[in-house]
Amino acid sequence: MTQDTPQTTPSPRPAHPPKPRGGPLSLVDDLLGRVTMYRLVTIVLVALVVVSFGLTWTNSLIQSVFTTEAMALTLVVVVAASVLSNVLLGLVWRIRPHLESSVITALLLWFLYWPSSDASTLAWLAGVAVLANVSKYVLAFRGRHVLNPAAAGVVLMLLLQELLQVDPASRVYTTWWVANEPALLFVAIGALVVLRRTHRLAVGATFVAVTAAVVVGGLVNGGATLGDAVTTAFWSYPIVFLAGFMLSEPLTLPPRRRQQLAVAVLAALVFAWPQLQSLLLPPGTTIDLWIFESTPELALVAANLVGFALGQRRGVRLQVVGHRELAPGTWEVAFEPLRPVRFTPGQYVELHVPHAGADRRGVRRVFSISSAPDAAHVTIALRVPERSSSFKRALLDAEPGTVVTATSVGGDFLLPADEPAVLVAGGIGITPFASQLRHPTPERTQDLVLVYGVPDGPGGTPPQVAYRDELVATGVPVVLVSPTPPTDLPAGWRHVAAPGPDADVLAEAVPDLAARRAYVSGPPAMVHAVRRSLRGRCAGVRTDYFSGY
Repeated sequence: MTQDTPQTTPSPRPAHPPKPRGGPLSLVDDLLGRVTMYRLVTIVLVALVVVSFGLTWTNSLIQSVFTTEAMALTLVVVVAASVLSNVLLGLVWRIRPHLESSVITALLLWFLYWPSSDASTLAWLAGVAVLANVSKYVLAFRGRHVLNPAAAGVVLMLLLQELLQVDPASRVYTTWWVANEPALLFVAIGALVVLRRTHRLAVGATFVAVTAAVVVGGLVNGGATLGDAVTTAFWSYPIVFLAGFMLSEPLTLPPRRRQQLAVAVLAALVFAWPQLQSLLLPPGTTIDLWIFESTPELALVAANLVGFALGQRRGVRLQVVGHRELAPGTWEVAFEPLRPVRFTPGQYVELHVPHAGADRRGVRRVFSISSAPDAAHVTIALRVPERSSSFKRALLDAEPGTVVTATSVGGDFLLPADEPAVLVAGGIGITPFASQLRHPTPERTQDLVLVYGVPDGPGGTPPQVAYRDELVATGVPVVLVSPTPPTDLPAGWRHVAAPGPDADVLAEAVPDLAARRAYVSGPPAMVHAVRRSLRGRCAGVRTDYFSGY
C-alpha cells in the first residue's frame, strides 16, 4: 500500500492541553458512570428509605400507620426474605445469585405496601418478596427475566391469594405510599439521577407526561379543579417513582428508542385506566379488572410483556475466539456466536461476565459492536487503563473457548441511508463507526467523512490508530486529529494537529459542515464538548456515549 508524507494542518492550540471539559452534564455522567447501575439504584433507594424515616420522625406521614417500629420491621422482613430466597434459588438453579438485585427488589416492595407489625401481614409480605425472586428464575427466557421482579411479585401474590380463596380482609394490597407530598421532591431527584444514568430521560418524561395528562383530565372530568387535580396526580399517584425506578429497568425495555417510547405510552394508559375510562366511556360505565384494584403493577406487567416481545428473545451466547491489541491500551475481543446474533451496525451488546472478586463496576458492561453483521465473528473493543476494572481484566484473561452471555442487544445510534454526515469519533468511540463503515448497503448513498480524534502514544510518541487498516479498506475520507502527527498517514487521509475534534477543527476539515448531520461517539466529556460546540453549525447532532471508559 502506497503511503504519503503526513499531510498535517498546524493548529495554534497547545500540544498538550488539559483534558476537554464537557460542562456540568459531562461531570454528572462521569460521576454516575463510576458505579454500576445496580449500585446506583441501591444507593438512591437507601437514601429514600432514610428520607422516609426522617419524615416519620418529623410527623410528616400518617402517625398511626408510619411508626418507626412498623417501618423497620417491614424493611427487615422483606430484605431478608428477598436475599435468602435469591440465595436458595441460585443454589437450586446452579446460578450465582445477584444479591444486590434482590436488595433492590426488596427496597422497591417496601415502598409499595403499608408498613406493619402484624405477624400475618409480614408473612404475606415476605411471600411477595419470595415470589418476586422466583419470577427472575421461572418467568425468564434464555437468561432474561421477562417481568420487573417487584411488579411480578405483587401480581403473583394477588393471584395466589385468589387461588387460595384468602379472606379479602386478610389479603395484602399495594398502596404505593411512596407517592406522598413530603417525599415527592426527593423521589423526583432520585428518579432524575437514575434516568440520567440509564439515558432513559425521554422514556421517563413520556410516561410522566401521558399519565399526568390522563389522570388530571379524569379528575377534572369528575369535578376537581385543575390545581387540585395536578397536585393529586403527583402527590397521590406513584407516577414519578414508577417512571424512575421501575419502568426504566434496562432488562425489561425493548431495544429501540421509538419502541421504548411506545411502551412508555402503553404503561401510562394502563396506569391511568380508571381515569381513562371516565374520559372515554359513558357515565357510570366501568370495565372491571377482576382482582386488580391497583393499576401501577399492571402497567409494568403490560409494558414488560410488550418490551419482551419486541426485544431479542433468543439467548445470546458468545464463545471467546481471541484478543488483539489495536493500539496502546486498546484491545479487541472476538467472539463466535453460538446462535446467530441480530444487530444493526451502530448498536451495542451488554455482556455478562461473572468472575471472582468483582469490583464495584459489577459483572455487566455495555460495548458497541465493532464488527459488521455479516462477519464471521462478533467483535467489541475496550480501553484498558493501568488500573482497569475487574470486568475488563476477566474479559481479557478469558481463554479461547470461554463462553459468555449477552443480556441485551440494542441501541439507536444508526446511520440513515442517504443523509450527508460527518462521523466524529474520540478514542474508543470509533467502535460503532467501525461496524457501520464495514457494512455498506446498496441503499446507503450518503456522503460520509470520518473525523477521528486519537491520543498520542506513550511519552508523546506518534499515535497508533485503532482499526486503521479496516478504515483504509472502506475508502471513506478520514481526518485524523491528534497533537502529534502519525508516522504512517495512509493515502487520502488528512491530519490536523489539535488535542481533539471540536467545531473549529470540524469546520476546517469539512468545508460543507453546515449541510451535514454530525454523529458523535466517545467519552462523555468529549461528546458533550463537541455537541455544544456544534450547536447551530451543522444540520443536527446525534450522540453515543461511552460512560465509564
